[in-house]
Amino acid sequence: MKKALLLIPLIVISCKKDPNVAEITEKDTVTAAELPASQYQMDSSDSRKRDSVINNAPVTKEVLRKGVMRNEKDGQIIRTADASQLPFTLGEEFTKDDQELVLKITNYNQSSINAKITTKENDFNIRFNQIKLPNGEYDGPFGREISHEIKGKGEVWLVIGKSNMASGKTKGSFSVSVE
Repeated sequence: MKKALLLIPLIVISCKKDPNVAEITEKDTVTAAELPASQYQMDSSDSRKRDSVINNAPVTKEVLRKGVMRNEKDGQIIRTADASQLPFTLGEEFTKDDQELVLKITNYNQSSINAKITTKENDFNIRFNQIKLPNGEYDGPFGREISHEIKGKGEVWLVIGKSNMASGKTKGSFSVSVE
């Protein structure tokens, strides 16, 4: 009998069911599928109006015209790009005579650089005037295309401007492609 009394608590404990615990997962984001349709659907005309206001804002137009990471001082335009963005193409425009573009490429760690100036105007007087290497040395002048060996790691500058030994227009739009 004593043995039966000892077995009863063991049987009760082993047969006892744990209550169902509802697992709650915390969410820090909500997907569109979890929201009612009325909360995430927009009228397409409302969306277009908002996009139109943003795209036509004076500040947006100025950023699109001037670009990002761009400074202009005394006829010199300085653009900065990180080498992690390579390859890239950027557009620029000379609006005054004797302007110069200095394209600074930071964190450059490749063994060579290839770049090309493209313009729609045939008589545009523009070229790579100089390249500044990470060790501080300069080389140049070059033409509209450059392929140069780079020793070391650091900042590389591509200096673009007019050729004093040639004639042609010095104002206009152009693009620079760097690989």
